[in-house]
Amino acid sequence: MRIGFVGCVKGKADRPMPAQELYTSSLFIKRRKFVEESCDSWWILSAEHGLVSPNEILAPYDRALKDTTLLEKRLWSAQVLDAVALRISVEPGAIAELHAGKEYRDFGLCSGLLEASWRIENPTEGMRIGAQLQFYARALNHE
Repeated sequence: MRIGFVGCVKGKADRPMPAQELYTSSLFIKRRKFVEESCDSWWILSAEHGLVSPNEILAPYDRALKDTTLLEKRLWSAQVLDAVALRISVEPGAIAELHAGKEYRDFGLCSGLLEASWRIENPTEGMRIGAQLQFYARALNHE
């Protein structure tokens, strides 16, 4: 089983709506379309709310992981790992396909997923935002 995890972005709608529609940036929209095609299911990694179902109603917020302390990033990662264990039922060896920045991956999330017997794939690892947009455009045949 392949589960997509998409990081939240700064650009948001101005009213509450399903999380998959709340984030308005081109990068988020392309990430969402990519995981909808490549994964069995997908979730959003929200700096404010942790692990979020795409259909969960969220109000706009301003929190960004890049603006948090190291301790806050680690606590956020632990909260997300707890939510993954409770909300996502998979067999050992399931693939976590990550489409999120370093702040989301590097403070315990990846190591925790590996400890829980997930395999991790990060198709855009090391790419800047422009290169990521090009990757998604090519993958989605929009170029």
